[in-house]
Amino acid sequence: MAGKRFSKPLAAAMLAAALLLTLGGLAAAQTYPDKPISMIVTYSPGGATDFQARIVTMLAGDKKYLDQPIVIINKPGAGGQVGWNWFATKGSKDGYTLATYNVPHFIAQSIMYPTKYNIHAFEAVANWGADPAVLIVPKDSPFNNVKDFVAFAKKNPGKITVSGAGMYVGHHIATLQLEKAAGIKLTYIPEKGGVPAMQSVVAGKVKAGFNNLSDAFRNQDRLKILAVADLERHEFLPKVPTFKEAGINVDNSSVNYRGVVLPKGAKPEIIKKLAEVFPKMFGDKKVLGKMKASGSPVKIMTRDQVIKMFAEREKYLQGLLPQLKKKK
Repeated sequence: MAGKRFSKPLAAAMLAAALLLTLGGLAAAQTYPDKPISMIVTYSPGGATDFQARIVTMLAGDKKYLDQPIVIINKPGAGGQVGWNWFATKGSKDGYTLATYNVPHFIAQSIMYPTKYNIHAFEAVANWGADPAVLIVPKDSPFNNVKDFVAFAKKNPGKITVSGAGMYVGHHIATLQLEKAAGIKLTYIPEKGGVPAMQSVVAGKVKAGFNNLSDAFRNQDRLKILAVADLERHEFLPKVPTFKEAGINVDNSSVNYRGVVLPKGAKPEIIKKLAEVFPKMFGDKKVLGKMKASGSPVKIMTRDQVIKMFAEREKYLQGLLPQLKKKK
C-alpha cells in the first residue's frame, strides 16, 4: 500500500530477502548451465535448419562458451507448427530447453493460423543465418530458366507442381509471390520439411520446388537451380540469377532467418547469458569454416537485432500475406 511504513526489523528482513533473491539469480547465472541443454528443431533431421543447428552449436561444450553440450531434438510436422506449439506451451523456462526459429515461417503461420505462438511467445537469443529460397527443378527437366518455366505455366495453369517444406514457410511464400508476379497458377505441394521437399524434386515426383539455397547448393549435381528469391545473386551460386534479373518482381520476403529462442518466462539472467554467448559462438572461425564449406549463408544478429527483426517482419507479413492469399 502506497505510503505504508514498516518497522525497522521488518524492513531489514524484506531488504535481506530481496538481496538474497538477487544474489540467488546471479549465482544461478554463474553456474548455468551445469548439465546438457536440449534444443528443439521443428524440422526433420538432415534439412538445412537441422544441419546448420548442429554446426553452430558444435562448440557449446567448450569452456569459453557454455561448457555443456547442446543436444538437438527434432519435432517436425506441419511446417514447424508441431514443434513450435509444443515449445510455446510445454518448453521449460529454466534455460535447459531452447528452440530454433525460422522467419518468415513461424510469424507467417501465427498470422494465418490459430497457433499457440507468435513473436511474443518466445525470448530471442541470437540469429545465425539468412538462407534465401531458390526455384529448383529435376535434372532432366525441360525448364532451363525462369522464362521457360513461366511460359509453360501460362499455357498450362495448375499443371506445374511445386514442393516446399510446409504451409506458409518461406518456400510457400516464394511460390505465392511468383504466382502473383508472373500471373501464373501453380499447384503447391507442402511436405513435412525441406528434406522430403528436396527428395520430391530430385526424384521427379514434382515438376519443381522451392527450397533453401544451402540445401540446393549441396544437391546441385542432382538438379537445376533456376533462380534465387533475393535482391542480389549469392556468392555460393554466382551463376544463378535473381527473379528480378529475370524480369519477375519476387523480392527477399521468403529469405529464411534462423536462430535460437527461449520460451517466454525464462529468467532474465539466463536470457542475458545466452544472448552474450551465442553470437560469439556463431562467429567462431571453426563454425564459420564449416558453414561456408556446406554452402550455408551466415548472418549473425544479437538479441536486440532479432527482436527488431521479428517486429518488422510481422508488420510486413501482415500486409503481404492477405494480398498473396487473394491470388489463390
